[in-house]
Amino acid sequence: MTQTPTLRKNEAAHRYEILLGDALAGFSEYNVLANGLVFTHTEILPEFEGRGLSSTLVRHALKDVRAMGTRVIPVCPFVAAFLRKHPEFHDLIAPESRRAFGI
Repeated sequence: MTQTPTLRKNEAAHRYEILLGDALAGFSEYNVLANGLVFTHTEILPEFEGRGLSSTLVRHALKDVRAMGTRVIPVCPFVAAFLRKHPEFHDLIAPESRRAFGI
């Protein structure tokens, strides 16, 4: 039986987290700037890899950014790659930043 992941924003640690049961399965770290959130690193712990958790995590984080009414600066290679594949989130990237990240 597959567990449903729990997603949360850990503001104190500046990261979004994904948990399976009580276990931290991964996280996406960010820094807060005046013009948006800079995503710097996304990691799924080795024992949880291969389950699509990183995409679930990043999709959740981007929806939260949209709800906050701010922008994304995708320095993290995984977040940038996710955005390239998902045009429904392109509005979250400032037009002047899109070219720098190949979006």
